[in-house]
Amino acid sequence: MRPYQSRPASSFAFHEIRYRKQGRIATISIDRKEQFNCFSTLTLEEMTTAFHDITEDDAIGVAILTGTGDRAFSTGGDVQEYQAEYVSRPRDYWKYIRRFQVLVDSILHNGKPTIARLNGIAVGGGNELQMACDLTVMAEHAYVKQVGTHVGNVAAGGATQWLPLLVGDKRAREILFLNRPIPARQALAWGLVNQVVPSVKKGGAFVENASEEQIRKAVAGVGGYSIRLELLDRAVEELAAKLLDSFPDCTRYTKEQLNFLKEFVWSSTVGHGADWLAMHFTGLEAFEGMSAFNQKRRADYKMVRDRLASDDSPETPCGANIVECPACGATGLPARFTHCGGCGAALKIISGPSRKRSEKAKLRRK
Repeated sequence: MRPYQSRPASSFAFHEIRYRKQGRIATISIDRKEQFNCFSTLTLEEMTTAFHDITEDDAIGVAILTGTGDRAFSTGGDVQEYQAEYVSRPRDYWKYIRRFQVLVDSILHNGKPTIARLNGIAVGGGNELQMACDLTVMAEHAYVKQVGTHVGNVAAGGATQWLPLLVGDKRAREILFLNRPIPARQALAWGLVNQVVPSVKKGGAFVENASEEQIRKAVAGVGGYSIRLELLDRAVEELAAKLLDSFPDCTRYTKEQLNFLKEFVWSSTVGHGADWLAMHFTGLEAFEGMSAFNQKRRADYKMVRDRLASDDSPETPCGANIVECPACGATGLPARFTHCGGCGAALKIISGPSRKRSEKAKLRRK
């Protein structure tokens, strides 16, 4: 028996993705549309398994990555999972990022042209996944966006590496610092995607170059407007057919050669990015950013900057571990704690100038 044989897509017991093989084309769809197709740890594992299967299946010539529904391609990592699982165990977040890295590598090195079918918004890690793909076809109602600096994270999973290659340095900085949505037509003009197709329909006709207002109405399903993806499907099918009209080995090696710069910046930075993000994950910025996201409120950036300006340990939610309990002698208590966690005695909050005086006093005692 050959070690690498074609395997039916239905033989995989996936829970959070849909996997289909039709002719020479394999399609992976993130199937969490109620969560805007954000990916959990399990989603990463299942996508990676599917891409590894695509790599080894000689019957497959083109891969398509998309999301279910018409609202989102993917909005990146599951922030609720982050807060529940990884804030208390940052070492596990390092492992999570490594799994994301393995997924990206399985896209870069599957030997088959991979099309990102943007059926909806691509945000954060979702935009990074579409950039990992070789080609992107985008529905006009969708947009791409990064969110890292607004949610206490850094877009080091592809965005900081590849945006300068795709859109240039200044535009990359604009996207990553300001976190503004990039509409489909602008994404096309900037080189973020290869093709944009109409997806806003009114009555029986598609609207060409839909306005922001028309897109808003279509997404909401009001005023006779709706989102339809027939033209997106047709464009992706036509592109896949053109990609299949070529020699497979030559296509595989062309992809490998084209990956040089993309892989160079990726492999040079993703490792220390994973380490920094894991260490940063217990900090105040990550805590406030994820809490605000999950509570659907604006993050308090001013509070963090005020603590920074007053030397109030903004690296940690409760301040530096420098307080000693006068009652029981417990040490290493956070500077912003009002009471000792051991004996319950009242503590004097140490922050800003008070913290400096406390540290000087400790040095004198030594």
